[in-house]
Amino acid sequence: MYSVETIIAWYREHADALRAAREEQRELLAQGPMRPKLDDIEAEISYLTVRALRPHTVVEIGSYHGWSTSWLLRALRDNGGGVLHTYDRVDHARRSLPDELTRTRWRFVRGDVRAAELPGDPGFVFVDALHTAGFARWYTAGIFERLKPGVAVAVHDVYHGRRPWPNSEGAVLLRWLRERGIGHLTASRHGDPDLHDHLAGVKRRLRLAAPVHNGTHDPMAFFSTPEVSAVLRREPHDRSPV
Repeated sequence: MYSVETIIAWYREHADALRAAREEQRELLAQGPMRPKLDDIEAEISYLTVRALRPHTVVEIGSYHGWSTSWLLRALRDNGGGVLHTYDRVDHARRSLPDELTRTRWRFVRGDVRAAELPGDPGFVFVDALHTAGFARWYTAGIFERLKPGVAVAVHDVYHGRRPWPNSEGAVLLRWLRERGIGHLTASRHGDPDLHDHLAGVKRRLRLAAPVHNGTHDPMAFFSTPEVSAVLRREPHDRSPV
């Protein structure tokens, strides 16, 4: 699912809607302190994943002030259907997000997600919460192992450098992926600077280059649970021509 060619195709297909969503995100950011945790490209890939896959159910673990939440909700709105289930110990997002986004498509649960009952059969799972190795061991075993084939997954705080820090959330995740033969993709400046620059060039050609916010923190990794038939995926350190 996550290949360079696929992501570029998503950018091209949804360029007009993405341009409008980016303008709305700028306006939202100007209205109050959102403290965005996602850089533009990883936020856009998350938005485009929802647009392309059209999942009925999206699960978000960790929202803080709701920056990622707003991107996911806009994607569901632009699809015309679907519900986002968000789990966080704090409810800042409830005060940050406009009612027109949340009224019919958002379910927020405050508290520790480890004690919550998650909806069945999500089509996209987004994780940006407690950044510890222990929490990563919990969600890989407790959530990822139970997902059906073909579910898209995004996990933040993986690539803070060329490789994840030892004994970190990212190290646990990549070990879990490697042991199961699951490829992944990152557009992180540190994890895959070539892909990051390539997508930046695509965005310039599509008139999507102006930053929504000036973040440089982009450690997210994307993957999908394996299908019955293997799909070619590009590893983040594969330097084959694009």
